[in-house]
Amino acid sequence: MTTNLKMSLGIGAVIALIMALIVAVFAMSGTTGGQGDQQSAAPGASTVPAEFLVRDDSHRLSTAADGKVTLVEFLDFECEGCGAVFPHMERIRAEYAGRINLVVRYFPMPGHHNADLAARVAEAAAQQGKFEEMYTRLFETQIQWGEASESKEAFFLDLAREIGLDLDAFKRDLAAPETAERVKKDQGDGLALGVQGTPTIFFNGAPLDVEPSYDNLKAKIDAALAS
Repeated sequence: MTTNLKMSLGIGAVIALIMALIVAVFAMSGTTGGQGDQQSAAPGASTVPAEFLVRDDSHRLSTAADGKVTLVEFLDFECEGCGAVFPHMERIRAEYAGRINLVVRYFPMPGHHNADLAARVAEAAAQQGKFEEMYTRLFETQIQWGEASESKEAFFLDLAREIGLDLDAFKRDLAAPETAERVKKDQGDGLALGVQGTPTIFFNGAPLDVEPSYDNLKAKIDAALAS
């Protein structure tokens, strides 16, 4: 990863304790959901528990019937590294539409003031079937709202209006406890998998072992599809 790829859990013992408590709460409450898609092993890499990678309610940007390739990205919409990887992932998504599984999971970082809010914005949009549109706009506009010290809720409301959401329903869903819990569930899975920063990408059940550039991703996908 480059120096732009933000790392968490290194900002102090307090944050680490909070994140650990999140995992404990999920484990006791059973909010981590049902069994996810099974992952195949990447050559020479250790796989991680499949049930933490993809849940029944995980957001899929591409789905393939054969399941030969599954990419899972834990992301933070405010992370500059995620913003840098976004064009590569979009190019891969367009080129391999229907041929790979591409799943995105929320992992807002504690050091980003609007990261959790942005994740809830995406989830509220998902309640109206517009996750993909909001996912795209959040990254396309990241430079306009990222790294701000004040809440960018008004800006996000404009995005909701732009993509044609029912604003009253969007506001209700944005404030709903269930929306916050949905984001925390993804965070809990990420922590259980050892995710410490964003973007963290898993390729067929194993942490991606190369820089997530278009060329590197394409090479791994082509090799897996040909096998």
